[in-house]
Amino acid sequence: MSRTRGALHARSIATITLLAAVGLAASGSALAVPPPPPNPSDAEMNAGRETAQTTANQVGELANRLADAESQLVGLQAQVELKMEDANKARVDLGRAERAYDDARRAAETAGAEADAAAGQIEEQRKRLDQFAASSYRQGSTIGSATAFIGSKTPQDVLDRAVFLDAISESQLDVMDDLERARIEKVNKDSLTRAALQDADEKRLAADQAHSAAEAAEQAAITAQATQAEQARRLESDKAGVEAQLAEARSHVAGLEAQRGRYESWQAAKQREEEAAAAAQATSSTVVTAPSSGAGTRPSGRSVEAVIGRALSQLGVQYAWGGGTSRGPTRGIRDGGVADSYGDYAKVGFDCSGLMIYAFAGAGVSLDHYSGYQYQSGRRVPVSQMQRGDMLFWQDGGRIHHVALYLGNGKMVEAPYSGSRVRVTAVRYGGIAPYAVRML
Repeated sequence: MSRTRGALHARSIATITLLAAVGLAASGSALAVPPPPPNPSDAEMNAGRETAQTTANQVGELANRLADAESQLVGLQAQVELKMEDANKARVDLGRAERAYDDARRAAETAGAEADAAAGQIEEQRKRLDQFAASSYRQGSTIGSATAFIGSKTPQDVLDRAVFLDAISESQLDVMDDLERARIEKVNKDSLTRAALQDADEKRLAADQAHSAAEAAEQAAITAQATQAEQARRLESDKAGVEAQLAEARSHVAGLEAQRGRYESWQAAKQREEEAAAAAQATSSTVVTAPSSGAGTRPSGRSVEAVIGRALSQLGVQYAWGGGTSRGPTRGIRDGGVADSYGDYAKVGFDCSGLMIYAFAGAGVSLDHYSGYQYQSGRRVPVSQMQRGDMLFWQDGGRIHHVALYLGNGKMVEAPYSGSRVRVTAVRYGGIAPYAVRML
């Protein structure tokens, strides 16, 4: 009897203790949950998102302006190259004109010397002729006068003297004529050569002016290019500054969303505690069970990192249009255009959507080999709310044409275009689609 009564007594004490514990759990359920974390208002979160979206739009605008500036810079570079070629041509033309002027000058000097020599010979011959005439006059034998025949003893002497005088006269006159013709020819040649010298001098002057103009044009083009390059650098700096603001705005939004998430988790935990306490109180007369602590699980971050890890493992792999499967890079295919010109059909690699297929296969997600379908494959979120592991898309005229994987901190990994390789680069906001796609 005493042993049975003792057992009953012990059981009663245990029951009382258990009921007391249940009562404490029921009455102290609020104490089991920590104080509520901050809960940002919807207005604060919307304002943060609007700020992020506005900043993203500014980044996009700056990216477009930078693209325009770089395009103009390319055009100006072409102009510089053209002006440099013009300057090179002007230098060559000036050299030719100077050589032609030197040749003409030397020819003119030679012609002048020859003309002077001919004039000297003519003058010398004229002096000799004058001396002959004077001597003939002193001797009374002036050519063509009767005294030239005085002293002739026979008709034959007269005839011989006449022939001799005629020969002398004709010889002297022929020499005079020849020398005069030579002098005239030399003078004419000298005149023509001097005209050529003047023409060469004018051409040299024109070539020198063209050379100066070409060099001025070249310098103007270089200055314009430098100015445009400086503008591009300023835009790049402005873009980097606004991108930093965008990162800060997105970080702020992410912080608010994290606060909201923690608050909602706190609410869920509090509700579970209260429900558990109520259930324990309702069943306190029978069985007491520990309150459930199981919370709805969110997708593991490990799967996102597996996707990113697979994408980054392919850095440096060459681009191949149509290349890439869930198992890795494959040979590209022909497109009948740009890809063929780069020989993508003979390369083993990825195109943009092929890289996404391989990356998400690491988390067991299957994607179609078409960026347009990939844009429709998951949950769309505004670009201002993009997170690490989201897919980003670019469009033209409403048509999707490119996809990349967002890494966070304004960076992404992509297979960009034919002739390139898989790379990590800053997010480009020009032409970006308004939504990112979240698969995990």
